Amino acid sequence: MSIRIGTRGSKLALLQTGTVAKKLSDLGIETEQVIIHTAGDTTTQVPLHEIGGQGVFVRALDDAILAGEIDCAVHSMKDIPVYRPSGLITAAILKRDSAADFIAYRGSLGAVKILGTSSTRRRAQILRHDPSVTVKDLRGNVDTRIRKMSGGEYDAIILAEAGLARMGIRIQGERLPPEKFVPSPNQGTVAVVCRADPSLREVLSALDHPQTRTDVMIERAVMEQLGGGCYTPLGIYCRAGHLIAEVLSLDGTRAERIEMDVKTIEEARTQGQQLRARTQGLIDEAYKQLGIAGDPV
Repeated sequence: MSIRIGTRGSKLALLQTGTVAKKLSDLGIETEQVIIHTAGDTTTQVPLHEIGGQGVFVRALDDAILAGEIDCAVHSMKDIPVYRPSGLITAAILKRDSAADFIAYRGSLGAVKILGTSSTRRRAQILRHDPSVTVKDLRGNVDTRIRKMSGGEYDAIILAEAGLARMGIRIQGERLPPEKFVPSPNQGTVAVVCRADPSLREVLSALDHPQTRTDVMIERAVMEQLGGGCYTPLGIYCRAGHLIAEVLSLDGTRAERIEMDVKTIEEARTQGQQLRARTQGLIDEAYKQLGIAGDPV
């Protein structure tokens, strides 16, 4: 059996896909990697929310699976929207790496005046921590963002610690504690999505890590209740059943937070519903300020 694996063409995406291919090879399964170009990779001049949010990195790969061009695709799981096309399943979720953010900077951390990020969550959390910082939009792959900082366009940038580790990048900076800077739901996790084919699912499920799956599905249950395509700054993090979730205003001056142990997906949904009720005003406000039309659900 040979499996065609779809992937984005970035260095990080290829490394993650290579990890999956190696695990399958160890099981005696041949693979072929197919690079698929996405709108998120080719349109880097505007903020992410203006071209459809994180889902733009996934859509082209979903279409390729459904069209039969590839058998499965490897994703950073935080890029996968809550609402999925029929005919697709998440067959495997690999053991989670660090979920934390990492702030990289030139000079000293105390001298940071201009910080680059395309994430509304990271923007809000940094402004809450230090309102004096000027946050400017920054898109592009990891190498591009580091190069722009090194060239003096930014004093600091924020990256996912897991991505730096996977790429073997060592850079001056500090890990941001996830208990305070709550990460995006599913950050640090790699997932394999395939068509709903029982034989294919059986093969790929050998790569699944049960504890990681439980934690990230709890995060996704909360995210679903807060809005599948929500552009409000929000962080959701679950580790071994301990859940932290927060929703912030875009400027970081206001926030609502929950923290508790959660045992079931249904319990996570209930907590998400309660947090949604408390933060509806923040969510509506964010959509209005970002110029996003429609009901943010």
